[in-house]
Amino acid sequence: MTKRFVRDLLDDASRPFLSGGRFAYYYSRGKLSSDCIFREVLKRGIFPSEARFLDLGCGQGSLFAWLLAARKLYEQGHWPSDWAMPPRPLSLRGFELMQKDVERAARAFGDDHPLVTIRQGDMCQVEFGEADVVTILDALHYIDHVQQDDVLRRIRAALPPGGLFLTRVGDAGAGLPYHICNWVDHAVTFVRGHRLPTLYGRRLADWIAMLKNLGFEVETMSMSEGKPFANIMLISRVPA
Repeated sequence: MTKRFVRDLLDDASRPFLSGGRFAYYYSRGKLSSDCIFREVLKRGIFPSEARFLDLGCGQGSLFAWLLAARKLYEQGHWPSDWAMPPRPLSLRGFELMQKDVERAARAFGDDHPLVTIRQGDMCQVEFGEADVVTILDALHYIDHVQQDDVLRRIRAALPPGGLFLTRVGDAGAGLPYHICNWVDHAVTFVRGHRLPTLYGRRLADWIAMLKNLGFEVETMSMSEGKPFANIMLISRVPA
């Protein structure tokens, strides 16, 4: 049941990207099928039952397609009994630095989608507005430490009591697994045609301390699923 369900969920989530061309479709399908974080946030019920989402560094919007597909299957009665209820998105806003990804998102979701809005913008400069959930998946390490501090401070200001900030980072104190993470990151960046970035990591303890200083309650969860990586999901909640 679960294996067939995950295949159906993947099919529904990747289908919108067919209109964006082969790269958009296969990139999204590969990302959603191989990266455990997408399954785990649904299975474990990390997100609230309904929420206004803001995804910073959202790419072409794969997370949004995943959430929409999950809600559709749930409302059709096609949902595993051992998975938490998926969230009902009230709005799905995203900012992405790379214009090509924004264009792929526009072809996937259209310009008049009732829930999805993805704009070109730098997370260090755009206004966040208000959101119930803010996500940054594997993108914080592309900005320097001063900018990280500012972005996290503004995320905290954008969230209401009970709000959630979800991110995944590499633990710079993990030794070789952390360096493997960075090598893979550079390889993927090169394949996608972007220049190789400088990466700004932190030790896990430093990430946690910084978030707690902003008033978050922080939970950590390994998010590498058997791969030799140092990926950690940080689940940071504003006290209700």
